This record gives sequence, structure tokens and C-alpha cells, in this order.
Amino acid sequence: MKLIREIVGGEPYEYYPLGEYIVRAPGVCGGRPTFKYTRIEITFILNLLAAGESIDDLVTAYEGRITREAIWEAIHLVTSEYSNTLPELETA
Repeated sequence: MKLIREIVGGEPYEYYPLGEYIVRAPGVCGGRPTFKYTRIEITFILNLLAAGESIDDLVTAYEGRITREAIWEAIHLVTSEYSNTLPELETA
């Protein structure tokens, strides 16, 4: 993974892209995956989804700082990352 350097709001912002919307930014949230240009950890949003919040409600609550596409990317990232560790389903 290549470190990307940008200037955002006049400040330097460095991150390792995990996707288009998900990054690991050194010094931000302990390097845990966040939504790009935020300090919102993807696990926090995924836990809200698991607790019953809808994607639309989260997009509204975060006033567009997190998009539907970003949330779907987080879901895909986590499910594909752990898909190797899930047991194989047997077909009858």
C-alpha cells in the first residue's frame, strides 16, 4: 500500500487507501480504518448498522460526511477481509 499525501483544508493529510472511501491515516484513530477525511471509524458505523440503524439514517445523521457508497464499501471491505476465515458452506 502506498502512502498518499494531500492538503485538505490547508492541512497535510496522509493516508493509506483501503478503497475509494476507506483509509488508514497514521495518527488518526490509532491507524484503524476510517472514512476518508473524517475521524469516523468504520467499525463504529458497522456496529450502528448491526444495532438496527439504517444506511439512510446514518447518511442523514452524519450530514453527508459519510455516503451510502462509503458505507457499502465498509461492509464489503469487512466481509471480504474475513471471508477467508469463515467456514465453507456445504452443499447438499
